[in-house]
Amino acid sequence: MSVFTSISIDNYLFETDYFFVIKDKYPVSVGHLLIVSKRVVLDFFSLNVQEKNDLILMIDKCKLHIEGKYNPDGYNIGMNCGVSAGQTVMHFHCHVIPRYSGDMQKPDGGVRHCVLGKGYY
Repeated sequence: MSVFTSISIDNYLFETDYFFVIKDKYPVSVGHLLIVSKRVVLDFFSLNVQEKNDLILMIDKCKLHIEGKYNPDGYNIGMNCGVSAGQTVMHFHCHVIPRYSGDMQKPDGGVRHCVLGKGYY
């Protein structure tokens, strides 16, 4: 059973036929959102074509929502696919993480830092 299936609709910021958006329970930064599939599937690669197309629209909608409340300087958009990639909840979700100048000393390399020592080039 997925932890996402027990989330009340009252916690949804917005939704489509395929996804709902919630605030991340453990935010990396102010405004961190999760896009969660309504259909319980493992990861991005398990989404169908309609869901993948809708996901792009949802990412844009999340960006607009975040920018309506905060003033981020950038974004990380992340999906962990598989245990080796850090996935701990086996139900598709996409992180939309606003980034702010100075939130870390040297952000160069961004998501490349998911493998220790490989982020710098």
